[in-house]
Amino acid sequence: MSICVAQTRASLLRLPHQSARSTVRSRPFTPSPRLLNTLAVLEHKDGKVSSQSFPVVTAASRFGGPVTVFLAGSGSKEVSEQAAKLNGVEKVIYASNSAYDKGLPENFAPLLVENIKRGHFTHVVGSHSAFGKNILPRASALLDIQQISDCIEIKDENTFVRPIYAGNAIATVRSTDTIKIVTIRGTAFPPAEETSDTATIEEAPIDPNAECTTVWVSENLTRSERPDLGTAPKVVSGGRGLKDKKNFDRLMLPLADALGAAIGASRAAVDSGFADNSLQVGQTGKVVAPQLYLAAGISGAIQHLAGMKDSKVIAAINKDPDAPIFQVADVGLVADLFQAVPELTEKLNAEKK
Repeated sequence: MSICVAQTRASLLRLPHQSARSTVRSRPFTPSPRLLNTLAVLEHKDGKVSSQSFPVVTAASRFGGPVTVFLAGSGSKEVSEQAAKLNGVEKVIYASNSAYDKGLPENFAPLLVENIKRGHFTHVVGSHSAFGKNILPRASALLDIQQISDCIEIKDENTFVRPIYAGNAIATVRSTDTIKIVTIRGTAFPPAEETSDTATIEEAPIDPNAECTTVWVSENLTRSERPDLGTAPKVVSGGRGLKDKKNFDRLMLPLADALGAAIGASRAAVDSGFADNSLQVGQTGKVVAPQLYLAAGISGAIQHLAGMKDSKVIAAINKDPDAPIFQVADVGLVADLFQAVPELTEKLNAEKK
């Protein structure tokens, strides 16, 4: 059960009680701070903790109680040693079983739920990534509680802040569930740092070996030598204004190389075939918050702004002076991108010499 208050720049909108169930508890659970116990569910790949999981530990530490890290899958025992060094972590539990390698919710969620119950965790935190959005909703359903998704701020153990309506309003949500399952927006929290302190490492006490009705067939991964879009400090994105894939590659790739930046794209550019869908930035793509976000030929639809408006510096190039992107841009250039982008690339390369 939760109470939600949404606030916009113009007005305050009070939303009614929302609950995933018809049952109403007569005595909401408000744990004492000394009883708080948080479980951070982390992803790992290639023998390392995934970069998008480091902010999860930071968010878990905001509750004030002890933080336990949960890992599952092949190699999780080795990855536990890295996770144990993250600032704020007191314990790491792992389930080294290849059945959980692909994060299929049918068997991963029951494993997670049984260990939540045994550990008496009051809060469970994961990343609002494909992994977190796949596992945690099913775990919430098994526990019969309401998940709180895409949080950008944790006010206290019961109160959370999250964007709604494509980021046009911010909702403050208070939960009365006995266990809070939360996914966080990684760009809203700083990544946890590795320290010299080492937490205790234990094997997961419960592995229910739940039957998995889904079979992993294959995956096709897009690999690039350029910085990862989700974590890069600089991002250059192209939009429909580039007109075709040939222009996208001819203009955006050299600019990205000159800046040492990752490449992104608007949904319009992706739908038109200019770029792979793994490069899409926006509400239905990746949410990024780099130090510099340079948008070329992107008008600035609400869905795109939701994925990049938290960037530290936003620069935009567009020939339309009334384009919505200029309303959020720190630096704007009203110009033809077919002239401006090559000139900018040339000047950046000249400065390197």
